[in-house]
Amino acid sequence: MSKRIGIIGGGAAGFFGALAVAEANPQYEVIIFEKAKQVLSKVRISGGGRCNVTHACFTPSELIRFYPRGHKELLGPFHRFQPKDTINWFEKRGVLLKTEEDGRMFPISDNSETIIQCFLSEMKRLKVKLEVESSIEKIENQAEGFLLKRRNKADIFCDKLLLATGSSNKLWEIVQEMGHTIEPPVPSLFTFHIDNFSLIDLAGLSVNGVKASLENSALTQMGPILITHWGFSGPAILKLSAWGARFLHDCQYKAKLKINWLPQQKHHEIKELLQEGKKVFNAKLIGNENPFNLPKNIWKKFTIDCVPSEKKWIALSNAEIEKICQKLQNDTYVINGKSTNKDEFVTCGGIKLEEVNFKTMESNLIPHLYFAGEVLNIDGVTGGFNFQNAWTTSWIAAQAMAK
Repeated sequence: MSKRIGIIGGGAAGFFGALAVAEANPQYEVIIFEKAKQVLSKVRISGGGRCNVTHACFTPSELIRFYPRGHKELLGPFHRFQPKDTINWFEKRGVLLKTEEDGRMFPISDNSETIIQCFLSEMKRLKVKLEVESSIEKIENQAEGFLLKRRNKADIFCDKLLLATGSSNKLWEIVQEMGHTIEPPVPSLFTFHIDNFSLIDLAGLSVNGVKASLENSALTQMGPILITHWGFSGPAILKLSAWGARFLHDCQYKAKLKINWLPQQKHHEIKELLQEGKKVFNAKLIGNENPFNLPKNIWKKFTIDCVPSEKKWIALSNAEIEKICQKLQNDTYVINGKSTNKDEFVTCGGIKLEEVNFKTMESNLIPHLYFAGEVLNIDGVTGGFNFQNAWTTSWIAAQAMAK
């Protein structure tokens, strides 16, 4: 009698793992159990409906730097299955990917339905079974495998089990009952709220090459920053929120944000440029002449914060020059809350990584139990990295389960 492989979770990791098992060992019966009516819902809405499949970063040691949690553990797995392998996997199945300027990769159709149809087509070809509205209430660990207790459906036995349920509190509770440790889930990838936001009039303005850091921590990120109606967003802020997810959770999303608008320039260089401005711009208004690579509206706003609006360059005092320097390099805002980035649903937390063998993705505590994707305490920043974690960990789990 052929062995039965159970895959709990009909998302990216679940489908990829199921297809990889069925391809590696066609003799196995492979079943995906999904509690909802629809499968691959996160794939459908990812990247604004385009599906950000992966990221064009092909060196494992560089790739792991995009994972606030799981970077050490993913180094080995990425040597076995990385974005190049993802590209090849889809290409062999007729789905071509394209790379955008920021490294994100999408199907050339710009439609997530392309990825979904590829998975559903492969599911039929490989005879993978799918059971929707199949909610797992309990997993009984038996001598030869696992008995899945389901709501309103018959119990079903599986010889091996892959948990690919994402950020599911219910499944984390079940796994905890089985003996695993769960790192408490907290949000990752979010924007910062600033009360009485002084830059609200500049909402929609983006500034490149900014350095953002959190006071009383070593957390710092560089990159574009976006001014919004409620505070700050953009890649630098989202990355800072991801790396600082636990720090910010512990301080109840109340912290001091430090912004260096000109991190490429040293303090004395900025001071010299301002001194030079006194000679060059002379009788012109400070807010009208911008000696830095900053949007003119933001320069105007900063000067108004530091000196009277009618102030001319020639009249700048040394104290005022120092004040402008501080504004440009040590601008401080008080964070008071967060908003989840609409395109992302990333949670920091999950199964403790020390309890998993990353050569096989098998539990170190329970034989024949495997994990993939965000059910683990692994999360990446925005840009296709969370999907790559799903493809890599589920593929590795599948190779081990297929033996």
